[in-house]
Amino acid sequence: MLAGAAALGLAAGAPAAAYAEEAAPQPVPTYRAAEGASAVEGKPSTADAPLLEAGHTYADTLAPGERVYRLVLEQDRSNVYVSAVVRPGAGAKVGYSDGIEVEVMTTAGRSCPGGTGRAAFGYDAVPLSAAGVRRGAEDDDCAPAGVYYAKVTRTAAKGSDQSPWPLELRVQREPGTGAGGPTAAPGAWPSGTPSLPGTEPVPRTGGTGFNDARALTAGVWRDELRPGQTRYYRVPLDWGQQLGVGAELAAARMTKEYGSASNGLTVALYSPYRALVSDESGSYDGKQAGVTLEKTPPVAYENRFSGDRDVQAVRIAGWYYVSVTMGGKVAEFTQDAASVPLTLRTDVIGSPGKAPAYREDLAAGGFGVGAADRAAARDGLTAPEASEAAANRSAMRLVAGTGFGTGTLLLLVLGGWVLLARRGRGSRGATAG
Repeated sequence: MLAGAAALGLAAGAPAAAYAEEAAPQPVPTYRAAEGASAVEGKPSTADAPLLEAGHTYADTLAPGERVYRLVLEQDRSNVYVSAVVRPGAGAKVGYSDGIEVEVMTTAGRSCPGGTGRAAFGYDAVPLSAAGVRRGAEDDDCAPAGVYYAKVTRTAAKGSDQSPWPLELRVQREPGTGAGGPTAAPGAWPSGTPSLPGTEPVPRTGGTGFNDARALTAGVWRDELRPGQTRYYRVPLDWGQQLGVGAELAAARMTKEYGSASNGLTVALYSPYRALVSDESGSYDGKQAGVTLEKTPPVAYENRFSGDRDVQAVRIAGWYYVSVTMGGKVAEFTQDAASVPLTLRTDVIGSPGKAPAYREDLAAGGFGVGAADRAAARDGLTAPEASEAAANRSAMRLVAGTGFGTGTLLLLVLGGWVLLARRGRGSRGATAG
């Protein structure tokens, strides 16, 4: 009866006083840091800057200001991406002028052309990612082998949070291509708002960050969000494919008759090297909100030559990450302890195309789409879950192989015993005769 009365009160649009006696909300889950990340301490200048190596992830802290790291790179036409993810504390105050920047530069202090990535906060203190790049195939200044530096800068206004935040650094290497590859930006491509699926939603709980993002294929997915919370998902995009993404928030439990948050729902898309591709925000009044991103350009190597930064980022096949944030201001007029239904719609457009002629395996750098990636997306696995599943499969194969070998050996031993017994009986019979 009480539940029915509460539902009637909500349907009538009255403030949800019936929920006032509910327990205080628990903190939203925190960002899951990368497993096995190496501790490192960036320096305020290039002097004694610690070395970062491709294929590794590092953990540091970052207060407002600069931190510098050292890279030792080869002249092999490879591209090296350095991403930085800062994680503000719960309730940290940020402003629209606050953000981070990742710059890759030479020992002379010159920025690698097109090698600086930036990202800025909105209203909410959510994980923020930016990436810098050394383009070894296109930039004469940054093609030679030798020492380079990656500088990570955090800006914060006077009234914003000044405390150090956890910083996650990841270095990825895209191998060089052979001669004769594309060198010009692509022409026209099918852009615009995607036509998203309307099938029944399938439950998929998003992760807390890039490291435990939930894998998705094309489809409709059901999750839930609380004010100030961000969920992460990942979708494999192969060469030539496009991605369409849309998110909807349903009705919340209102604590006031009216309310509105201008950035109540934010959807952001990140590249396989954690650079922002695009983002969009919409207002939320506690009743309904929806945000749809324009579909990406087809994944193509030559996108890196475009003058449009949104196109440049869709330059390589791999896992593309989607983050969905419910604005913290929504808590001012809704029941913070009650999660709000989230519907996520995704569409992967086009068939996988032919990959460029890379000199080395693209998967070694954390790029590309293989059979294991497609299986993880189909099964809805996070990266840790996919690794565990692969380890379990390897263990089962080992057990099966070991069992087969042991069984075969046992049959051979038993066969030998039978043969020896027969021979023994024959010898004894011959002696008796």
